[in-house]
Amino acid sequence: MYYRTKKSKLRKQNLAQQVIDLVCVLRMKMPRLGTRKLYYLLEEDLKKIKTGKDKLFRILKANHLLIIPRKSYHITTDSHHRFRKHKNKVCNLKINKQEQVWGSDITYVGRRETPSYLALITDAYSKKIVEV
Repeated sequence: MYYRTKKSKLRKQNLAQQVIDLVCVLRMKMPRLGTRKLYYLLEEDLKKIKTGKDKLFRILKANHLLIIPRKSYHITTDSHHRFRKHKNKVCNLKINKQEQVWGSDITYVGRRETPSYLALITDAYSKKIVEV
């Protein structure tokens, strides 16, 4: 039992090292390549060494090779400002025709280096954009 366990552990370490070597070759060219894309690109090589997607994830996680995704959002709203906030006067209003209530929003568009904002005014009844 001891030797079987030792042999199994050595076999798993060799397999993990083979996977890490394959991953490192691709990560040299594309350092931010995620695990799903890695699996897609290495699928044939991984099949030869009998490694699936879940095992690839486990090996990369155990060796701290998973890529932490970057946050893809920007905080553009400050709800704790010093200005007066008005109460919602239309929450109990029954909207039954067009042009009765309009709502507006400002949306962040583009990159941080060249900030752009899109302001839209929408009709609450028809959900159509009234003004840009």
